[in-house]
Order: sequence, then C-alpha cells, then structure tokens
Amino acid sequence: MDRDLRGAGRGGHLAGARLRFAPQYGRRARRAPQPRRGHAARRRHRHRRRAVGRGDRAGPALSSYAPKALVFGLGLSLVAAIGWVDDHRPLSPWLRLGVHALAAALLAFALWHGGSPNWLVLAAFVLALGLTNVWNFMDGINGLAASQTVLVALAVAWMGGGEVWRWLALALLAASLGFLPFNFPRARIFMGDVGSGAIGFAVAGLIVLGADAARPWRGMTLALLLIPLAAFMVDSSLTLLRRVGRGERWWTPHTQHAYQVWARRIGHARVTFAYAVFTGLAVASLSLVTEVRFGFMLCMGAGWYISGAFFGG
Repeated sequence: MDRDLRGAGRGGHLAGARLRFAPQYGRRARRAPQPRRGHAARRRHRHRRRAVGRGDRAGPALSSYAPKALVFGLGLSLVAAIGWVDDHRPLSPWLRLGVHALAAALLAFALWHGGSPNWLVLAAFVLALGLTNVWNFMDGINGLAASQTVLVALAVAWMGGGEVWRWLALALLAASLGFLPFNFPRARIFMGDVGSGAIGFAVAGLIVLGADAARPWRGMTLALLLIPLAAFMVDSSLTLLRRVGRGERWWTPHTQHAYQVWARRIGHARVTFAYAVFTGLAVASLSLVTEVRFGFMLCMGAGWYISGAFFGG
C-alpha cells in the first residue's frame, strides 16, 4: 500500500508537472521555432556582452588620447588663426612668434601632464615652435612645402606609434596630396601663413605624439622621424645662422634660402623634385635604419643631416 501511495504521489507530481508546463509546451509552442530563437537570443546576448567587453577595453585606450588630441587641436587652431589674420593684415612678427610659442607650450604641457619624460616635453616645445616657422619659411616655391608634408606624414604614419596619430598623419598626407595639383607645377592657389604654419605645427605635433605613443622606444622613434626633416631643417637653419652672423634683421622676410637661390637658377619644378628625392630616400631608408643599434642610428641620422648641408650649401 505504501508502494501504491508512493506511486500515486509520484504520478500526481508528474501530472502536476505536466499540467503546470503544458501551456508552455503545447502544440502551438512546438510549431513555433522557440529553441532556435532562444539559441539565437543567447548568441546575440553573448555577442553583445563581448562587444561591450571590447568597448570597455577600447574605451580607456581611446580616452587616453583625448586630452592630448584636444590640446593638439587647440594649439593647431591658434597657429592657423594667427596665420589667417596675418594673411589679411600683416602683424608684428613678435606677436606671431608669441602665439606660436603659446601653442607649443600647450602641446608640451599636454605631454608633461600625461607623464611623458622631461626630454620629450622639451622636444615637443622646440619642435612645435621651430617647425611652425620652418614650414612658413620654406613655403616659397611651387609644391615644395606640400610635397615635403606628404613624405614626412608618410614617415609618421609608417613609423610612429599610436593608432590615432597614424590616422591623423594619413589625413594630413591626403590633404596635402589633394592640394598639390593646384600648387605644382604651376601654382593656382597658395598655402599662405594659415596653411604653412598650421602644417608645420601639425607635423611637429604628430612626430612628438607618435614618438610618445611608441613606448618604450620613444627616443628611437623620435630619432627616426627627425631624419625626413633634414632637407627643411638644414636649409632653414643654415640660412638663419648666416643671416644672424651677418648682423641682418633675421626676423624679416627674405629670399636667401638655398631652395630660393636654386629656383632662380633652374626653376621651381626641378628644385621641388630634388628636395622630394632627397626626403624620399630618407623615408625609404627608415626600415633599414631600424635594423642597427641606436648609437649607429644616431650617427646615420647625423650623416644624413651633414649630407643635407652639403646638398643645400
């Protein structure tokens, strides 16, 4: 009898279970592809969780770029704004230099605030102030500044660190390529101070920020990215030193750069092409330079600058 009661209890329990779950597993429910929908829903849920996980991992990485990118954009806007005003109404060179120094200081502060080493902070200030004016000085013949920007931006996108900075370098490269047909071989439009100064600041910023992101090879990356600048750096530096040595008003406009002297002799197109070949060889050699020790790399870079001095002298 106990066995019968236990059997009846089990039967009642199972019957109750069937009654409770019958609405869920009726004919209509079986006809509807619930298991597939449930499986797909579980898959979507897992994918969503994975996507959120990837977003959580990417979020901090992207957010780490945001403060530096914001300050970089602010400095770039200051340089472009003062250049635009100067294009329409000539300003004091000291006022322009002061704004350039402010923009360079902002970039340096962003690196310092981000924990970059002091030597890179100093390099950021010097490069930003220097290249802003170097690109302005060297924008004197057709296609020269734009073609050099293309090559240097290519080097930054290739050898620099940080995905954001590499993409910005590619954007600068694309913008310069789009501008080049209108400025070379016959110039129909010009950069002006608004364009040349802003490009110089952008080049400096992307070089330093790309080097900063290439941890722990910051020094090596910066040394590499300085090599394609040799043509512009040597020409502008030697010309400035000669003018200072002669006691001239070095801050005033002039036509004494090596590229300007060459252009008067052989024409704009040949000079622009010669500078492009020199810088193009520097960019092409970067992959070879990375195969040697850092000290030898510095010697190779110095040798390239010396050859540039001989080339431009």
